[in-house]
Amino acid sequence: MEADRPAERRSAFRVEDLSKVYKTGETEVHALRGLSMEIYDREMVVLLGPSGSGKSTLVNILGGLDQPSSGKVFFHDQELTAFNDHALTAFRRENVGFIFQFYNLMPSLTARENVALVTEIADEPMSAEEALGIVGLTDRMDHFPAQLSGGQQQRVAVARAVAKRPGVLLCDEPTGALDSATGIQVLEALEKVNRELGTTTIIITHNAGIAQMADRVISMADGQISHVKENERRRPARELSW
Repeated sequence: MEADRPAERRSAFRVEDLSKVYKTGETEVHALRGLSMEIYDREMVVLLGPSGSGKSTLVNILGGLDQPSSGKVFFHDQELTAFNDHALTAFRRENVGFIFQFYNLMPSLTARENVALVTEIADEPMSAEEALGIVGLTDRMDHFPAQLSGGQQQRVAVARAVAKRPGVLLCDEPTGALDSATGIQVLEALEKVNRELGTTTIIITHNAGIAQMADRVISMADGQISHVKENERRRPARELSW
Protein backbone atom coordinates (compact mmCIF):
# COMPACT_ATOMS: atom_id res chain seq x y z
CA MET A 1 0.00 0.00 0.00
CA GLU A 2 1.32 3.44 -0.86
CA ALA A 3 1.95 5.70 2.11
CA ASP A 4 0.03 8.96 2.30
CA ARG A 5 1.67 12.11 0.98
CA PRO A 6 1.53 15.43 2.84
CA ALA A 7 -1.75 17.15 1.97
CA GLU A 8 -0.27 20.64 1.98
CA ARG A 9 3.00 22.35 1.22
CA ARG A 10 3.31 24.74 4.12
CA SER A 11 6.89 25.45 5.05
CA ALA A 12 8.15 23.93 8.30
CA PHE A 13 11.80 24.98 7.90
CA ARG A 14 13.31 27.50 5.51
CA VAL A 15 17.10 27.70 5.32
CA GLU A 16 18.87 30.60 3.64
CA ASP A 17 22.57 30.60 2.72
CA LEU A 18 23.59 28.58 5.76
CA SER A 19 27.27 28.14 6.59
CA LYS A 20 29.02 26.51 9.53
CA VAL A 21 32.76 26.70 10.16
CA TYR A 22 34.45 24.85 13.01
CA LYS A 23 37.82 26.23 14.09
CA THR A 24 40.53 24.19 15.81
CA GLY A 25 43.56 26.36 16.32
CA GLU A 26 44.43 27.67 12.88
CA THR A 27 42.48 24.93 11.11
CA GLU A 28 39.02 25.65 9.71
CA VAL A 29 36.54 22.92 8.81
CA HIS A 30 33.66 24.04 6.59
CA ALA A 31 30.78 21.76 7.60
CA LEU A 32 28.13 23.71 5.66
CA ARG A 33 28.79 25.95 2.66
CA GLY A 34 26.03 28.41 1.73
CA LEU A 35 23.20 25.87 1.90
CA SER A 36 19.60 26.85 1.11
CA MET A 37 16.59 24.53 1.31
CA GLU A 38 13.01 24.10 2.49
CA ILE A 39 11.27 21.36 4.47
CA TYR A 40 7.47 21.16 4.41
CA ASP A 41 4.97 20.37 7.15
CA ARG A 42 4.00 16.69 7.45
CA GLU A 43 6.75 15.72 5.02
CA MET A 44 9.14 12.80 5.44
CA VAL A 45 12.60 13.75 4.20
CA VAL A 46 15.72 11.62 4.02
CA LEU A 47 19.06 13.44 4.18
CA LEU A 48 21.42 11.14 2.33
CA GLY A 49 25.18 11.34 2.14
CA PRO A 50 28.51 10.03 3.42
CA SER A 51 30.03 10.85 6.79
CA GLY A 52 31.35 14.41 6.81
CA SER A 53 28.87 15.70 4.25
CA GLY A 54 27.20 18.05 6.76
CA LYS A 55 23.98 16.13 7.49
CA SER A 56 24.29 16.09 11.27
CA THR A 57 25.47 19.69 11.41
CA LEU A 58 22.41 20.78 9.43
CA VAL A 59 19.99 18.82 11.61
CA ASN A 60 21.61 20.08 14.81
CA ILE A 61 21.04 23.65 13.60
CA LEU A 62 17.43 22.90 12.57
CA GLY A 63 16.83 21.41 16.00
CA GLY A 64 18.27 24.38 17.85
CA LEU A 65 21.24 22.42 19.23
CA ASP A 66 23.80 24.51 17.35
CA GLN A 67 24.08 27.91 15.72
CA PRO A 68 25.41 28.56 12.20
CA SER A 69 28.38 30.76 11.41
CA SER A 70 26.21 32.68 8.93
CA GLY A 71 22.84 32.42 7.22
CA LYS A 72 19.30 32.17 8.52
CA VAL A 73 16.90 29.41 9.59
CA PHE A 74 13.15 29.96 9.90
CA PHE A 75 10.64 27.65 11.59
CA HIS A 76 7.08 28.57 10.64
CA ASP A 77 8.29 32.11 9.90
CA GLN A 78 10.09 32.46 13.24
CA GLU A 79 13.79 33.13 12.74
CA LEU A 80 15.56 30.52 14.87
CA THR A 81 18.93 32.08 14.15
CA ALA A 82 17.80 35.21 15.98
CA PHE A 83 16.82 33.28 19.14
CA ASN A 84 18.86 33.44 22.34
CA ASP A 85 19.70 30.31 24.35
CA HIS A 86 16.53 30.54 26.44
CA ALA A 87 14.30 30.82 23.37
CA LEU A 88 16.11 27.93 21.65
CA THR A 89 15.58 25.75 24.73
CA ALA A 90 11.86 26.53 24.65
CA PHE A 91 11.77 25.81 20.90
CA ARG A 92 13.35 22.38 21.39
CA ARG A 93 11.10 21.50 24.31
CA GLU A 94 7.88 22.54 22.57
CA ASN A 95 8.49 21.55 18.95
CA VAL A 96 11.24 18.97 18.41
CA GLY A 97 11.73 15.29 19.16
CA PHE A 98 15.23 13.85 18.73
CA ILE A 99 16.23 10.27 17.93
CA PHE A 100 19.88 9.28 17.72
CA GLN A 101 21.79 6.17 16.68
CA PHE A 102 22.23 5.16 20.31
CA TYR A 103 19.14 4.87 22.43
CA ASN A 104 20.21 6.79 25.58
CA LEU A 105 17.63 5.07 27.76
CA MET A 106 17.92 5.15 31.56
CA PRO A 107 18.88 1.55 32.43
CA SER A 108 17.23 1.67 35.87
CA LEU A 109 13.85 2.71 34.45
CA THR A 110 11.27 0.63 32.58
CA ALA A 111 10.21 1.48 29.05
CA ARG A 112 7.11 3.18 30.47
CA GLU A 113 9.18 5.20 32.95
CA ASN A 114 11.72 6.24 30.28
CA VAL A 115 8.92 7.66 28.15
CA ALA A 116 7.18 9.27 31.14
CA LEU A 117 10.30 11.36 31.84
CA VAL A 118 9.55 13.42 28.73
CA THR A 119 5.82 13.73 29.36
CA GLU A 120 6.54 15.50 32.65
CA ILE A 121 8.06 18.52 30.85
CA ALA A 122 5.61 18.76 27.94
CA ASP A 123 2.53 20.97 27.82
CA GLU A 124 0.04 18.53 26.30
CA PRO A 125 1.74 15.13 26.12
CA MET A 126 0.21 11.82 25.26
CA SER A 127 0.50 9.14 27.93
CA ALA A 128 3.53 6.88 28.00
CA GLU A 129 1.18 3.98 27.32
CA GLU A 130 -0.24 5.62 24.19
CA ALA A 131 3.23 6.48 22.87
CA LEU A 132 4.50 2.93 23.41
CA GLY A 133 1.37 1.60 21.73
CA ILE A 134 2.13 3.62 18.61
CA VAL A 135 5.51 1.89 18.27
CA GLY A 136 4.08 -1.57 18.99
CA LEU A 137 5.46 -2.09 22.49
CA THR A 138 2.32 -2.34 24.60
CA ASP A 139 3.47 -5.74 25.86
CA ARG A 140 6.96 -4.48 26.81
CA MET A 141 6.06 -1.37 28.81
CA ASP A 142 7.30 -2.72 32.13
CA HIS A 143 10.53 -4.21 30.81
CA PHE A 144 13.89 -2.62 31.55
CA PRO A 145 16.26 -1.73 28.67
CA ALA A 146 18.45 -4.76 29.42
CA GLN A 147 15.39 -6.96 28.82
CA LEU A 148 14.75 -5.45 25.38
CA SER A 149 16.42 -6.05 22.03
CA GLY A 150 18.26 -3.22 20.30
CA GLY A 151 15.33 -2.59 17.99
CA GLN A 152 12.89 -2.53 20.89
CA GLN A 153 15.09 -0.07 22.76
CA GLN A 154 15.19 2.19 19.72
CA ARG A 155 11.41 2.01 19.46
CA VAL A 156 11.21 3.10 23.11
CA ALA A 157 13.40 6.04 22.08
CA VAL A 158 10.94 6.81 19.27
CA ALA A 159 8.03 6.66 21.74
CA ARG A 160 9.90 8.97 24.11
CA ALA A 161 10.49 11.47 21.29
CA VAL A 162 6.87 11.53 20.11
CA ALA A 163 5.17 11.47 23.52
CA LYS A 164 5.33 15.25 23.82
CA ARG A 165 3.58 15.57 20.43
CA PRO A 166 6.39 17.46 18.65
CA GLY A 167 5.74 19.04 15.29
CA VAL A 168 9.14 17.84 14.08
CA LEU A 169 11.05 14.59 14.54
CA LEU A 170 14.80 14.70 13.82
CA CYS A 171 16.41 11.28 13.45
CA ASP A 172 20.20 10.93 13.16
CA GLU A 173 21.08 7.45 11.83
CA PRO A 174 18.22 5.81 13.78
CA THR A 175 18.98 2.38 12.28
CA GLY A 176 22.76 2.73 12.23
CA ALA A 177 23.33 0.25 15.07
CA LEU A 178 20.71 -2.25 13.89
CA ASP A 179 20.53 -5.07 11.36
CA SER A 180 18.16 -4.77 8.40
CA ALA A 181 15.19 -6.67 9.85
CA THR A 182 15.34 -4.84 13.18
CA GLY A 183 15.96 -1.49 11.52
CA ILE A 184 12.85 -1.90 9.39
CA GLN A 185 10.75 -2.27 12.55
CA VAL A 186 12.10 1.09 13.73
CA LEU A 187 11.42 2.66 10.32
CA GLU A 188 7.84 1.32 10.43
CA ALA A 189 7.39 3.13 13.74
CA LEU A 190 8.71 6.38 12.23
CA GLU A 191 6.48 5.88 9.19
CA LYS A 192 3.44 5.45 11.43
CA VAL A 193 4.24 8.59 13.43
CA ASN A 194 4.62 10.62 10.24
CA ARG A 195 1.44 9.25 8.67
CA GLU A 196 -0.90 9.16 11.67
CA LEU A 197 0.31 12.14 13.71
CA GLY A 198 1.41 14.31 10.78
CA THR A 199 4.84 14.82 12.34
CA THR A 200 7.38 16.40 9.99
CA THR A 201 10.14 13.78 9.94
CA ILE A 202 13.76 14.18 8.87
CA ILE A 203 15.95 11.08 8.77
CA ILE A 204 19.72 11.27 8.40
CA THR A 205 21.29 8.20 6.83
CA HIS A 206 24.13 7.06 4.62
CA ASN A 207 21.95 4.09 3.61
CA ALA A 208 20.44 4.69 0.16
CA GLY A 209 17.90 1.88 0.69
CA ILE A 210 16.04 3.95 3.28
CA ALA A 211 15.58 6.82 0.83
CA GLN A 212 12.71 5.03 -0.93
CA MET A 213 10.34 5.58 2.02
CA ALA A 214 10.63 9.39 1.88
CA ASP A 215 8.60 12.06 0.12
CA ARG A 216 11.88 13.70 -0.85
CA VAL A 217 15.51 12.69 -0.75
CA ILE A 218 18.05 15.47 -0.24
CA SER A 219 21.57 14.30 -1.04
CA MET A 220 24.49 16.15 0.53
CA ALA A 221 28.21 16.29 -0.21
CA ASP A 222 30.93 18.59 1.15
CA GLY A 223 28.50 20.73 3.10
CA GLN A 224 26.21 21.42 0.16
CA ILE A 225 23.09 19.93 -1.42
CA SER A 226 24.17 17.91 -4.43
CA HIS A 227 20.78 16.60 -5.55
CA VAL A 228 17.09 16.67 -4.58
CA LYS A 229 14.75 13.90 -5.66
CA GLU A 230 11.01 13.67 -5.11
CA ASN A 231 9.85 10.08 -4.96
CA GLU A 232 6.82 9.34 -7.11
CA ARG A 233 5.77 6.76 -4.54
CA ARG A 234 6.72 6.37 -0.91
CA ARG A 235 7.71 2.75 -0.51
CA PRO A 236 6.48 1.23 2.77
CA ALA A 237 9.25 0.44 5.24
CA ARG A 238 8.32 -3.23 5.31
CA GLU A 239 9.30 -3.50 1.63
CA LEU A 240 12.81 -2.13 2.18
CA SER A 241 15.99 -4.18 2.50
CA TRP A 242 19.69 -3.50 2.66
